[in-house]
Amino acid sequence: MDSNRSHAQQTPPGNCVFPILILILILRRMAGWSLRGVGAVLVALVLAGGYFWVSTDLPAPDHLRARAARSNTRILDRNGRVLDEIPDPLSGRQRPLPLEEIPLTLRQATIAIEDRRFYHHPGLDLRGILRAAWHNLTSRSITAGGSTITQQLARNFLLDPQMAQQRTLERKIREAVLALKLSSRFSKDEILALYLNQTFYGGMSYGVEAAAQHLFGKPARDLDLAESALLAGLPQAPSSYNPLTNLKAARERQKQVLAAMVREGFITPAQSRAAWDEPLQFATSEPPMHAPHFVFAVLDQLAAACGPDAVTRGGLVVTTTLDIDLQAAAQAIVERRVALLSTPRHGDPGHHVRNGAVVVLDPSDGAILAMVGSPDFGDAAIQGQVNGALAPRQPGSAIKPLTYAAALERGWTPATMVLDAPSAFPTREGRPYRPENYDRTYHGLLSLREALATSSNVAAVQVLHSIGVPSLLDMAGRLGITSLQSGSGRYGLALTLGGGEVTLLELTAAYAAFANGGFRVAPYAIVAVEGGGACPVLAGSTPGEPTKPAPHAEPEPEPALSPQVAYLISDMLSDRYARMRAFGEQSILDIARPAAVKTGTTGDWRDNWTVGYTPDRVVGVWVGNADGQPMESVSGVSGAGPIWHDVMLAAHRDIPPRPFPRPDGIDEALICAGGTGANPPGTACAATRLERFIAPVPAPALAPVPEPGDGDDRRPVSSPSPASLPSRSPPPAMTAAGQGRRCSALPPARSMKSALPCLRGGSR
Repeated sequence: MDSNRSHAQQTPPGNCVFPILILILILRRMAGWSLRGVGAVLVALVLAGGYFWVSTDLPAPDHLRARAARSNTRILDRNGRVLDEIPDPLSGRQRPLPLEEIPLTLRQATIAIEDRRFYHHPGLDLRGILRAAWHNLTSRSITAGGSTITQQLARNFLLDPQMAQQRTLERKIREAVLALKLSSRFSKDEILALYLNQTFYGGMSYGVEAAAQHLFGKPARDLDLAESALLAGLPQAPSSYNPLTNLKAARERQKQVLAAMVREGFITPAQSRAAWDEPLQFATSEPPMHAPHFVFAVLDQLAAACGPDAVTRGGLVVTTTLDIDLQAAAQAIVERRVALLSTPRHGDPGHHVRNGAVVVLDPSDGAILAMVGSPDFGDAAIQGQVNGALAPRQPGSAIKPLTYAAALERGWTPATMVLDAPSAFPTREGRPYRPENYDRTYHGLLSLREALATSSNVAAVQVLHSIGVPSLLDMAGRLGITSLQSGSGRYGLALTLGGGEVTLLELTAAYAAFANGGFRVAPYAIVAVEGGGACPVLAGSTPGEPTKPAPHAEPEPEPALSPQVAYLISDMLSDRYARMRAFGEQSILDIARPAAVKTGTTGDWRDNWTVGYTPDRVVGVWVGNADGQPMESVSGVSGAGPIWHDVMLAAHRDIPPRPFPRPDGIDEALICAGGTGANPPGTACAATRLERFIAPVPAPALAPVPEPGDGDDRRPVSSPSPASLPSRSPPPAMTAAGQGRRCSALPPARSMKSALPCLRGGSR
């Protein structure tokens, strides 16, 4: 047995030699093939590199600072009147600076954020390329780039403008070849100086000198650390980080630059904190143009799509949506009304209001007819360059119609009752949330119509608590509000009271869907562009013929909500009798035609809004301060309301009044005041009124009143019964001021005027 095992474990030498020889021969053959393949690849790369090296010319040094300018770009209003004419920035205000005249902090900030190994690579940073490639691979998207300062200089100023906008392998190779040639011909300091003198910083500013004058009203040599850090962060995305339209994003980018400077040892953490805490002061002179905020928004849009070179030196003729006459009227109204708010009167020290903004849209397609970004673009004291129409702000109660629209989609009706009483709601932080009304009082049971028209905060939170925060975010997204979509998980019930930031332009566009019967509109500013053959978004157009750029290529109307829901929101917001309890019998919100309107005021007095519409025009107004300083006792109805009223009158000049078109599927029913359905035959009511419903009309008034929270088991922590309320008791009623008689809170629709004495004395 042992001998057999021993014999089995022994392997004759001849049995394994032959397979080993075969394996060696195979490996040698494969190695030969691999070497030949690698050699072929290397030869191909050398030949390709040689071809691109020879075929990619580097301009002479004296041509790097100035290139031939073509005809100027002109911006026109919708009727062909000139808003602005853009001169060639390289032949105008741009003045190249020697490197020693550019602040060291700006040079260091640029290197830290754009190319930390600038002084240690030959124009290409292989580490940076590999790092960016790995980041893009792991994130499965193109979110990082490996371009050095030298590559950016080559791409933006040496490549053909059309090729510079392409994302192709050929462009990257030519860009790399030009970067290597630049590094072989120029010193690092010369390359850095060229970059800083010719890079696009937004606002049609090329180079740090033009950018410093444009943003801060000072020469580049006087920039401090905070200003240098903000400026250095702009080239990556000038439109996105523009501090005049999105100061929050610009400040976040500034923080990234300061952090990069600390990592590179250029500044200390204490210096970084001091720079971050420094308030930024923007200053410019009055620009020689009409509608400057609008014009710069158009230029930013074109520059992002076509590249700044094609815009400033491409000889474009850009026809926009703007109505220059309406723009002038809106600008004058903002100037006059803000001046009245800020002027002390009758011993009143004033309301500390310096800024206001207006947007006017055509709700049928989203055309921007007017855009006022501030009372005075050139006033540095009020930071007039900041475009209040595009700056994210908290909308206060102006967001509530979206909550109520979401509720109507889920079976609620304008007659559904909501309890406006002291209530506490659970939060993820564990602290109860207790909303308060603007007038610091509670009003008991309110119909959905009353709750929206009188802007009850508690009722709005009750509604959102019942339908859920995701339903409001979904509605906002469908109506085109993108500001709330990032980080949506952080929002709670306060979102319905304006707890998230939106821009005036996107909220006004969201209201347009209510005005046009439920279709989402994307606000747009550009109607047609002539010329610009090098602009990718105009590719395929016939030279000399007007062509709509790709961002507004006649999109099909996109339904966002049903026409019945849109109509009911318009019906409730235009119900001047329903809002009398809050706004009084004579209100600045009333105009001589059917108009739906909603105000909004933040609790800290930093922002107030009025947004409203007819079937023909949508007008949004914001009033506040560009630097975020609080106002003094200014609400949406007293601050933004008068501006909205005056602009609405100007926007509807020569447009005849008309009601909101009533779609099919809307029924009317006589209901008990305070009931939740059609009044059943033979049922006695203390008062009745006419209400509108999405057909079919729901259950009669005797049906159970829905409690807040029904449907998802999320109920308030505490909510008193109507009987415990100190003021109103069902059916809702109130006492006429100065008269000892009681009046129905919601009298019959046909006798509404007779109830006016009962409804006077609104809270705001």
